[in-house]
Amino acid sequence: MDFALTENQEAIRDSIAKICGNFPDAYWLKKDREGGFPHDFHKALADAGWLGICVPEAYGGSGLGITEAAIMIAHDRRIGCRHVGASAVHINVFGLNPVVVFGSEEQRADAAADGRGARKGRASLSPSRTPVSIPRS
Repeated sequence: MDFALTENQEAIRDSIAKICGNFPDAYWLKKDREGGFPHDFHKALADAGWLGICVPEAYGGSGLGITEAAIMIAHDRRIGCRHVGASAVHINVFGLNPVVVFGSEEQRADAAADGRGARKGRASLSPSRTPVSIPRS
């Protein structure tokens, strides 16, 4: 089995490296120390179309797959953003795949906005049979 990257996959890796190069270690150290969501990093990936890597073209994404998304995420983590940066984009990339594969047309169209970066993806986890209480402001 050949695990070498294809030319297209190498282009993905190189494009991600270029974007991540704009966010040096000092940027991520500041995020680690002060906290906060890396909005500008998320926006840079969204503006370049990378958050829609797994979203079908019909919904405004690039229509690539999970393998290409994994290459993207693996490379952004090597550049220096580690968990803070990866977490900022994981839900927009991988969290949408079940909706893209199994969702209704309405759900797919709605989720695509997250995948294109129009909204930041969101998720909620709760142990089974545990009621979720959402505070109201």
